[in-house]
Amino acid sequence: MPEKAPRGVTYSAPDEAYFEARGLRRFAGVWSLWALGVGAVISGDFFGWNFGLLSGGFGGLLVATVIVALMYIGLCFSIAELSPALPHTGGAYSFARTAFGPWGGFLTGLAESIEYVLTPAVIVVGIGGYVGTILESSFGLVIPAPLMWAAFYALFVGVNIAGVELTFRLTVAITIVALLVLVVFWIGAIPHFRWEHALSVAPAPGQSIWFPNGIAGITASLPFAVWFYLAIEQLPLAAEESHNPKRDMPRGLLWGIATLIVASFLTLFLNAGIPPGAALVGASEEPLFLAFRTIFGPGAGATTLALAAVAGLVASFHAIIYAYGRNIYSLSRAGYFPTWMSRTHATRKTPHVALLIGAVVGYVVALAIEYGQAFFGDVPVGGVLLNMAVFGAVIAYIMQMAAYLRIKSIAGLERPYVSPLGRSGAVVAGAIAALTLVFLFVNPDYRPGIYGVTIWFAVSLGYFAFYARHRMILSPEEEFALQAVTDT
Repeated sequence: MPEKAPRGVTYSAPDEAYFEARGLRRFAGVWSLWALGVGAVISGDFFGWNFGLLSGGFGGLLVATVIVALMYIGLCFSIAELSPALPHTGGAYSFARTAFGPWGGFLTGLAESIEYVLTPAVIVVGIGGYVGTILESSFGLVIPAPLMWAAFYALFVGVNIAGVELTFRLTVAITIVALLVLVVFWIGAIPHFRWEHALSVAPAPGQSIWFPNGIAGITASLPFAVWFYLAIEQLPLAAEESHNPKRDMPRGLLWGIATLIVASFLTLFLNAGIPPGAALVGASEEPLFLAFRTIFGPGAGATTLALAAVAGLVASFHAIIYAYGRNIYSLSRAGYFPTWMSRTHATRKTPHVALLIGAVVGYVVALAIEYGQAFFGDVPVGGVLLNMAVFGAVIAYIMQMAAYLRIKSIAGLERPYVSPLGRSGAVVAGAIAALTLVFLFVNPDYRPGIYGVTIWFAVSLGYFAFYARHRMILSPEEEFALQAVTDT
């Protein structure tokens, strides 16, 4: 019999067969989680961040990166406390569901769906840029970018469907390769660093070379600084596939953000501060390729290392495909999305339906922006998609930090890890996320993409209001949240 829960939501308790058809398999340990977090983000050091150089100049992007790093420190410490206390695949949706009920949970889950479905689309555009440049310069081959996007989606969705063991082992391997590529770049770039290269963006009238667009440039750079850290927060989605999430999840999160902070500042200084300089790096879709040309010359050495640099993009592409699969899976398992989306492979125990759906949506969005000049103009597809992904991410961050403050008041909740930053860290992180959300609208070129995301929110919430909330399932996240409400 359906059970009528508070707040106008109707639940039913399915039989064992429902959850057997949606089973996952545990595999991950602390190093797998570290690699998943770092791998998901590492592409931000290869592509995406550099567009902020044109918005704010080197100084503006540097200040924005410091601000955003503080946000992610607060975020990671907060979810390091939440994730072992609520060890469910739902992740951020589970946190907000416990704190704010089904509406808050679904809003947060939708925001993460946007982030995790669109971020691979941003990354595959970067992969296409790197691979296209390499093929043309080395072999004279010109392959349409959409064909390369489709090939990479097919390959890595296939790997994720093949099994969680292969997924995590490949994640560890390509994350280490990507970090080694960055180490080669950092060491090779040091002798070439000059301040005049970093400060080569021409200032607007009355502005300085450090801040060529003034304070407005700093705020406009915030979304691009987010790219250095975007998706580290996906780790809680692996809770039901981890051997010991209560012990390993906080370690993976905190070791991961420490790695990424070091990498972000080294990349910012050493890519912008060597020839051809920040002005050209900021306009490039393959900034690290430019750096390798400076360090090793235009010959085969640079081409080989640029090919290796694709490992960074591939690491993030692969890891975030994992994330959107689990996000869609968890929302579907609870009934927010149609329940057929959460079925897992009979033998591999991976959410193959969710993985395929996310790939199709991301690819179609990339195509729409690539060929939608009438609507988007000549705006770079990567920049539009990046801002759409960041828009979803910062909404999810605001909701997670608000959820942290609310859940902090649940006295009887077991907390295997407690954030040393406490409520203050969550408040600071939430405030910076809110500021970033406001300034996403500063660049008018990217507003159409954000408006599209807003329409997605409206349509999805309408679907929940008129249909899904009357057909909810007592999934682990929902049962935990209902019990938490009963206990408080």
